[in-house]
Order: sequence, then structure tokens, then C-alpha cells
Amino acid sequence: MYRLERRRTSKMNNKAHLLVFFMIITGICVFWGDEVLQYVPPQEQRSCSCDQCLFENETFPIQNLSRFPQPLLSTNYNLSEEDFNSWKRLQPGGGSISVYREKVKKIFERIPANPPVEAPRPGRCRTCALVGNSINLLGSHYGPLIDFQDYVIRINKGQTKGFEADVGNRTTHRVMYPNSASQLDNTTHPVLFAFKIQDLQWIIKNLSTQQSGQKSLFNKDLAMVLNPAFMRNIHDVWLKKKGYCPSTGFLALVLVLHICDEVHVFGFGADRNGNWSHYWERLANRRLRTGRHPGNVEYKMIEELTRHNVIKFYKGW
Repeated sequence: MYRLERRRTSKMNNKAHLLVFFMIITGICVFWGDEVLQYVPPQEQRSCSCDQCLFENETFPIQNLSRFPQPLLSTNYNLSEEDFNSWKRLQPGGGSISVYREKVKKIFERIPANPPVEAPRPGRCRTCALVGNSINLLGSHYGPLIDFQDYVIRINKGQTKGFEADVGNRTTHRVMYPNSASQLDNTTHPVLFAFKIQDLQWIIKNLSTQQSGQKSLFNKDLAMVLNPAFMRNIHDVWLKKKGYCPSTGFLALVLVLHICDEVHVFGFGADRNGNWSHYWERLANRRLRTGRHPGNVEYKMIEELTRHNVIKFYKGW
């Protein structure tokens, strides 16, 4: 009887403890009200607000492809002699690394010390359309989709007038070098590619023209210059040293991956006959291929980036 009575007492005490516990919890909920219901556990900070942020973990899902620390030149970048020699072989023209450094110094006396590129931030998704010049854009009706992106990057002399339905009409950035130069409006960023010492001199000449009050091709305050070491990285790592050098289009593609959070790619690839013709002109040389650029290797890399959801690739036809 004593043991039975003791068990009954123990059960009653347990029930009493549970009742007190539930009363305390109920009181907390009533007291804190919405604050308890609205509590959201802390989440990992992301580098952008896109569904997928490029280089978020510093690497792509493709082996050996990682973020290059400085794809665009700035005053604090010192090109190594090894990278200079690799760049120097791209085009004839001679010149030493000391001459190179002297000319780069003159350029940065006239343009911003750091490239005018919007920095990534957690609440922003920087979308970009990179528009190549392939004839496969004709009849694509991609124009509205291209213009919808935050930034529209065009390459060399890619035209818009008369082709708006297929290629859009906005341009925020234009990739240029002397052979592909065109007049830009005052709001378009010139992304200047230099393949030799003379190209640097061409940049200086255009910047000097502005200082003398004459009309220049572009707004110097929006200018940025591609890093020769970045060119080498693309050829050695991304293309595994295939071909003599990367094409301007592929250099632009990898650059855009470094300055955007979401990349849409248009107008890349050959036509049905394998020719690399432009959408605004009739190809005279039907045997034209990609020359010394590894066109097939570049295209396969674009397809691989697409398979891994790194870019959104629009083939046109």
C-alpha cells in the first residue's frame, strides 16, 4: 500500500510539473506574441539575389575554372614580366615591359584609377546580355529580351540600326580595339582591349583628343582596359592553350562572367555552313573560318557553361 501510494504521489507531481511547464510556455507566447511567430533563423549571406550567383564559392562547377582576381587594369596592378611576354607575342609591334608600364601610366592619368564596375551586393542581381555578332541572330526576335537586361554588352562593330527586333537597341558597354573602333555616345562604357603596344598608344591618343577639346570616340570617365594577364589566363586555363589566342568574343564572355551575376549570351557560333559571318553583312569569303582563334573549342566551352547553368545561351536557330 505504501509503494502504491508513493507511485500515485509521484505521478501527480509529474503532472503538476508538466502543467506548470505548459503554463510558462503559453505565457511566453502571449507575452511575446508576433515576435515569436515572426522569428526567422539566420541564413547564410549570399553575394547576390539571383537564383544562382556566379563564383559564389570562388569556383565554377567546371573543374579548374575559378575567379581571376583582377580582370580589368587599375593603378594598383603591376603586370609581371612573364604575363607581359605572353601578351607581347599576340601581335607584332615590339616594345619592352618598361615601355608598356609607361604607356599604362599615361592612360591612368586620364581615366579612373579603378574600373567603373558595379560591385556585387546581396540585395542586387546584375543581369547582363552579351551580344555577339553571329548571323544566327537574324530572325531570332531576341531584341526585347536583350534590352530587358540591366547591362547590354556589344562586341566590336555590332550594329543595332535596322536590326532592333533581333538584337535590341540598348548598349551599355562596347568592347573595342583600334581595328573595331566606333563612335560611342556619352553614356556607353568603352571596354578597351589592347593586343599590342600600339593599341595602348591608340588609347592614349583618344584620351589626349578629349583633353584638347576635340571630339573623341568615347567618354574617358567610363573607360576600362582589359588586363593582359587575364587574356593569358583565358588562353591557358579556360581554353587549355588551344589555338593561337582567344577570340575577342570569348574574352568578352569570360569578362562578363566576372562583372555580372546572371549572364545571357546571344549571337555566338558559326552559320549553317560553318562560316563565322556577321549578321549585318554578306560574307564574301565562303571559306572563312575562325582563323587562329580556336572557334570550335570556344563554342564547346560555351555549351559546357550552359549545361552547368553558368550562363543562359540563346542559339538563334
